[in-house]
Amino acid sequence: MKSGRLSALILGTALVLWTGAAARDRFDAFIAATVLPSITLSTSVEVVDRTGTLLRAYTVDDGRWRMRVDVDQVDANYINMLVNYEDKRFYSHPGVDLISLGRAALQYMRYGRIISGGSTLTMQVARLLEDSGTGRMTGKLRQMRVALALERRLTKDQILGLYLHLAPFGGNLEGVRAATFAYFGKEPKRLTPAEAALLIAIPQAPESRRPDRSHSAAVIARARVLARAIRDHVIEAEAGTGTETEPVPHERRPFPALAPHLSDRALAEARDIQRHELTIDARLQRSLEDLAQDIVRQGSDKLQIAILAVDHKSGEILASVGSAAFQADDRAGFVDMTQAIRSPGSTLKPLIYALAFDQGLAHPETLIDDRPMSFQGYAPQNFDRKYHGTLRVREALQLSLNIPVVQVLESLGPVKLLTTLEKAGVPAIIPGRQPGLAIGLGGIGVTLQDLVQVYAALARGGVTRPLYWRLNADHPQGQRLVSDVSAWMVGDILAGLAPPPGAPANRLAYKTGTSYGNRDAWAIGYDGRHVIGVWMGRADGTPVPGAFGADTAAPALFQAFARLKPRLEPQPAPPPATLLVSNAELPQPLQRFHSRIDGMLVLANAPSVIFPPDGAEVELLPEGVAVKVQGGKAPFTWLANGKPVIIGQRDRALLLPETGTGFIILSVIDAEGRSAQSRVWLK
Repeated sequence: MKSGRLSALILGTALVLWTGAAARDRFDAFIAATVLPSITLSTSVEVVDRTGTLLRAYTVDDGRWRMRVDVDQVDANYINMLVNYEDKRFYSHPGVDLISLGRAALQYMRYGRIISGGSTLTMQVARLLEDSGTGRMTGKLRQMRVALALERRLTKDQILGLYLHLAPFGGNLEGVRAATFAYFGKEPKRLTPAEAALLIAIPQAPESRRPDRSHSAAVIARARVLARAIRDHVIEAEAGTGTETEPVPHERRPFPALAPHLSDRALAEARDIQRHELTIDARLQRSLEDLAQDIVRQGSDKLQIAILAVDHKSGEILASVGSAAFQADDRAGFVDMTQAIRSPGSTLKPLIYALAFDQGLAHPETLIDDRPMSFQGYAPQNFDRKYHGTLRVREALQLSLNIPVVQVLESLGPVKLLTTLEKAGVPAIIPGRQPGLAIGLGGIGVTLQDLVQVYAALARGGVTRPLYWRLNADHPQGQRLVSDVSAWMVGDILAGLAPPPGAPANRLAYKTGTSYGNRDAWAIGYDGRHVIGVWMGRADGTPVPGAFGADTAAPALFQAFARLKPRLEPQPAPPPATLLVSNAELPQPLQRFHSRIDGMLVLANAPSVIFPPDGAEVELLPEGVAVKVQGGKAPFTWLANGKPVIIGQRDRALLLPETGTGFIILSVIDAEGRSAQSRVWLK
């Protein structure tokens, strides 16, 4: 710009502003008629954790990083240093600073080159909004007009806020918050004087002062800003001491990308939301993602892992690791394995036994046979192909024996297991849609999240509640799957399992599982507050030789709990109705489990509860509740919610005392171990 033209520009503006009322009126009308560019800026969609910590952000449509930030979310020293360096009279001028323009013109006339610019922060905002140049007279005039119009329609903080979003920082970085993440890996709320100075220097020449490409130029420009701030007493000399030796970053940092699979799910479900608030704990998420990478690094190049951590009291998902790395690698890292349908192996066995305890079919101390059996042609074998003879149900579950649990499931009926899973919110996939006894050993399709939800119900005393990951969302109340007594019994059995070698003996209630062909290795465990599930395998379903739940997934489970908290929270005390006795003290029908050998147990004359009928609402008499059994062989044992109430009774009609009110499961067992039940509401 020639000195005469610049001087004319300054003089003309001054005359308009300081001359008569008529001229000012015409000028006001001219400014009022200004068509402003859009000041509605698109900013990055953000996913944050339960405390507001950024988990992941997405670029705006044109691939730029522009992140939402308010003035009060930026370090005050940065704001003060910025205004002092760029526009000292920002809070007093109307958008154009005639003093600065005059100084720039005089310097140009004296030295023949531009020594300092005359643009205000508002003029810079006008230029950035319209992406106009800085050197042409028409562009400068347009910036002045838009700046004056902006000042009339916006507050100073709103204008400053536009600058904080639009200032260029090199490459695809726009705005101070994107810059602080890219260069310092943090929010702009707390900045050192040296960091603030660098962020002030870069926008003046964003490509030639990028520290990741022009490091020396960035160092020099930062020093200039710091010197000005110290000279003008914007920062104390003591605060500036040593700041020039503070390292300038040599490269850009990656933007946060924690919980990437879950973040993508959140975005896909609600694309109109700008800020997704999740229940995730960023610290735990980062720690478990690091653990996942450490674990797969020790295996084959296609081994994959998924980890899910949940607060089972609330149902909140605290960490969701869908893969060891969110990338297109040999491990198929973009696939969220917490949502993949896989075979659960032995992990449904605790639920099967809990249902059996509820039905009065068994007790942890009940004796059960582990020997070769055939169930209408289906002849399961134990994993180690060995047999253990007669042992307690407690031991059968801890050893994860197949034949005993198939006997129990055969007595329950596969449909019972499926309906319970559906009640738990688990849409199990059945090959051929024909449920058979194999579903108890993994012949069914579920996800890691499904299994964690089932175990969360057991940990919660038998009450299921949908897991959720959106913060402050409405969630339905849970419903009961099994009684609190049965849930506690299963937890007590699982807490008695020996931990993996090297893991602490902390009574974590856990279960492992391995699917057919070593395709899936599982470990799921819980304490008094949290449940964690681990899956390991290959995303493409190819077998992984040597991958067993107990050997691979279980150590990962214990490591995950160690990263969650330093010590476990105790399991709850047994409910008052829990029958804590030895096998010899059990009611006779519960002392030994009577299996349907070869699927041929004769069911003729099996007992049935004919009063109260299933689903009835019954008034409780002062003496108790009237019950009646038909069929079966005396003597009979009656149970209320799994607790024996009357033992060795030969009468078929009687009153059961001490049953209480509310929902209750009444069960009857005959002398041959056959059982029936009725679910009623007592009032």
